[in-house]
Amino acid sequence: MTDEPQPDLRWAPLEPKPRNRGRVWLIVGLVVAALVIVGVLLFFLLPRGESPTPGASGSPSPTASPSASPSMSPSASPTPTQTEVPQPTAEPEPTPITTPPPAADPSVDAFRGQVQGWLDDALTGLQIASETSGQDATSVIESLQADAQRLGETAAPASIDSAWGTAVNDYIQRLSTLRSEVAAGGPASVDNARSAVNELRGLVGL
Repeated sequence: MTDEPQPDLRWAPLEPKPRNRGRVWLIVGLVVAALVIVGVLLFFLLPRGESPTPGASGSPSPTASPSASPSMSPSASPTPTQTEVPQPTAEPEPTPITTPPPAADPSVDAFRGQVQGWLDDALTGLQIASETSGQDATSVIESLQADAQRLGETAAPASIDSAWGTAVNDYIQRLSTLRSEVAAGGPASVDNARSAVNELRGLVGL
């Protein structure tokens, strides 16, 4: 076996290994890009975190201003209601309306129309009383006394008020005297009462 020829050993240059510089630059580029992205994100996130604080501080200021404005409006509203309360007190003042009645002074013509019926009945009743006696005459005289009372209660015009009141009182007294005479059984002398009636009629133009 030693006799077989041995191959000659020769040194050959080794193949150069592929360089990894491309991969290294790629990794470095990716890392740099990641750092840039992180930096950008932090840059935009940090201001947003600070903005809520001034935003929140600014928000209560406008909310406080409207809250104060409605609080002032209700405070102002009760004041007009208090001013309206004294106004109803002025309504009872129409009490002076009671003064106009004196101004409603009736005219003599209007007053004549009110009392003419009683004055006409007075003459008729006195005539009947003079023609009768006893209880019949007394009943007629009592009716005339009631009419005379109504004449005194009727408001006369200011121009004849004093004279009218005096004449009515005189007529009432004469009727009272006449009734006493008839009740005593005497004759009904109606002349005095008739003259009092004529005086009343003359005051109103009858």
